[in-house]
Amino acid sequence: MQEIRQILGDRVEVLSLKDIGCDVDIPETGKTLEKNALQKARYVYDHYHLDCFADDTGLEVEALNGAPGIYSARYASMETNAASHDSEANMARLLRELNDKDNRKARFRTVIALIQKKDVCPCGCTSIKQEHLFEGIVTGEITTERSGAEGFGYDPIFRPDGFEHTFAEMTAEQKNGISHRGRATAKLAEYLLK
Repeated sequence: MQEIRQILGDRVEVLSLKDIGCDVDIPETGKTLEKNALQKARYVYDHYHLDCFADDTGLEVEALNGAPGIYSARYASMETNAASHDSEANMARLLRELNDKDNRKARFRTVIALIQKKDVCPCGCTSIKQEHLFEGIVTGEITTERSGAEGFGYDPIFRPDGFEHTFAEMTAEQKNGISHRGRATAKLAEYLLK
């Protein structure tokens, strides 16, 4: 929210789920980032009748055929009874699976789904909406060990191409300037502010 509000400034009012009174754990049952982002945005649009956007993000590792992908946040819990969204357990599983692999290429990918009300059906029965997708990608590699204390998730083991440091060793400003989420957000902002 903070990053998006900084980019959009006061030209677009951005409300959080909390701001609109939504405290539902919106399901993510899609098989792609695009489907999950759309599912979340459609839920908010259908229940709160507001223009909205939602995102989904995944870490895709080449040697693991794109895994963990849509399961990035709950990667370790799929293997054991670990708590969902346990970053330490997720990193441990990923490092273990890459232990004997030379190819450590990976990418973070974010998809933002935007839904806007554009018109009302001529008979007045329903609104006509438009859906848009914005993608941001950053390529890099998975390091052999954790490094850095900033960020979250897989940041301590992801080093973006062209940099000597992991995301967790960068300041928030440095990371946001090159990150997948920052790139997708910039595309969203460009669309909204045109």
